[in-house]
Amino acid sequence: MESGDPLVTAEWLKENISAPDVRVVDATWIPPFLNRDETGRQLWSDCHIPGAVHFDIDAIKAGGTDLPHMLPDPVMFSSRVRKLGIGDGNRIVVYDQFNMFGAARVWWMLRVMGHQDVKVLDGGLQAWIDAGGETEDLPPVPVERHFTARVRSDLVKDVTQMMAASEGRTHTIIDARSKERFTGEAPEPREGLPSGHIPGSISVPSSVLSDEGGKMKPADALKPLFPDTSGPVITTCGSGVSAAVTALALARLGNWDVAVYDGSWTEWASDSSRPIAKGEA
Repeated sequence: MESGDPLVTAEWLKENISAPDVRVVDATWIPPFLNRDETGRQLWSDCHIPGAVHFDIDAIKAGGTDLPHMLPDPVMFSSRVRKLGIGDGNRIVVYDQFNMFGAARVWWMLRVMGHQDVKVLDGGLQAWIDAGGETEDLPPVPVERHFTARVRSDLVKDVTQMMAASEGRTHTIIDARSKERFTGEAPEPREGLPSGHIPGSISVPSSVLSDEGGKMKPADALKPLFPDTSGPVITTCGSGVSAAVTALALARLGNWDVAVYDGSWTEWASDSSRPIAKGEA
């Protein structure tokens, strides 16, 4: 059973990075709608923590769908992470170079696939550099390792389950998008999607979960941002990425069983028959 803090400090990683069972994963992901010149893989290629492999959520994803970076099936997932040298018995530390988005998503994906010993580096690459950690630009040569997937279906929700949760008010549904997108006052970055929110959900933007330095706020500062989250919780966002940041924050508060709506708003709002609420929760 998972417990403790889901994040580790750069100082902890410096002390443990040479341990034979530790694997470091760079999960840097840049939202495509930002139209940035560089990709997450390019940023990793230019500078990363020594030995860190790159986990691309836009490459390790389900096929046969137009929805972005949907969770792949366990066979495909196992095959791809094995090639990254990630497997059974590893202590995995995930970080990124952009707002913790990719790191939280990969942390959640690994846990859905049954790997419990996975942490996120608080503050990402910048925290590592600030702590005096070395970097490199040479790609590592990972040794393939067996990964046994034991899927935790309770940590992921599909649209049918979301409809039931919304209509029945069986879960606390937390939306990680900006408040303006939640209320319908600001447009969605994905063309053609209306803004608004799933009926019954509440707004807690993922941007309020971190401090100005890019580290996640401590538990005593996170707690007032949420309602009572001791019961069943589902997080959602634009495409299932920042929702994982919210799940990470709730794990820091002790709720390790938070589910993520994988398709999130991209899926929900793509069908005009699904209800959309506007305004405050």
